[in-house]
Amino acid sequence: MQIYLPIAEISVNIFAILAMGGAVGFLSGMFGVGGGFLMTPLLIFTGIPPTVAVATGANQIVASSVSGALAQWRRGNVDVKLGTVLLIGGVVGSFAGVQLVKWLREIGQIDLFISLAYVTFLGVIGGLMMVESLNAIRRSKLGTVSVRNKSRHNWVHGLPLKMRFHRSKLFISAIPPLVLGLIVGLLVALMGVGGGFIVVPAMIYLLRVPTNVVVGTSLFQIVFVTSIVTILHSTANQTVDILLALLLMIGGVIGAQFGVRAGQYLKGEQLRALLGAMVLAVGMRMAVELIIRPDELYSIAPMLGG
Repeated sequence: MQIYLPIAEISVNIFAILAMGGAVGFLSGMFGVGGGFLMTPLLIFTGIPPTVAVATGANQIVASSVSGALAQWRRGNVDVKLGTVLLIGGVVGSFAGVQLVKWLREIGQIDLFISLAYVTFLGVIGGLMMVESLNAIRRSKLGTVSVRNKSRHNWVHGLPLKMRFHRSKLFISAIPPLVLGLIVGLLVALMGVGGGFIVVPAMIYLLRVPTNVVVGTSLFQIVFVTSIVTILHSTANQTVDILLALLLMIGGVIGAQFGVRAGQYLKGEQLRALLGAMVLAVGMRMAVELIIRPDELYSIAPMLGG
């Protein structure tokens, strides 16, 4: 059954899109990630223009993050003050990222930029996840346990403009959260990802935020940043396809329920290894798409800004 996407300007199989949303939702439920960094490349593989895939992916993250953020809020796991500082940086990064997308579209390099960004990020992140998870599996087999000294200070604690974050029990500079939020805003605007795969490790290992507060605070700022990016892409670039996002949401909600159940049968290090392998596989697929000879060497398209 074919359905026409008005913004993407192509016809797609409705069941294929639902299945894609369900697959990413399954992975999100199993691995506890937003799935944006997998959804956008998959949409590109199916022929969705990269700019539409990025903007629509950000729109889907809004819906998928709201329920998680509300659940964490009810449990008291949201540091509103820290999340607000992250959000301020995220707003600045969002505006800059959307304008950068607009400029790259005008010069005709946006598709190449998005593909290169994904190949780089997925390769680095997937590689790090694989190394860490394999080391964890090796340590578990040997029966050794690594202990991290949470009280140890690092260079972050020597920066100026310190603020007290009561919920996180921290007294640190506001500069690292601002920069971290700025990076997330750029990533959401340029790649259609929530940025949780960067925010969560950075908050745990760099800012020393308690683990129980990290997820809720990350979701809190991601909801607002992705909402802003969706609005900006809609007004500045007109690249949000609501129909496509709706189909992905329906599939994602269903798939996530099965993913949560499946994830209960695997150990944490095994889950990370599988996710790392999957991220590397998608990154390699995108790299292959960049270097192989296309079926059509030339294409005709309207030239923006010209």
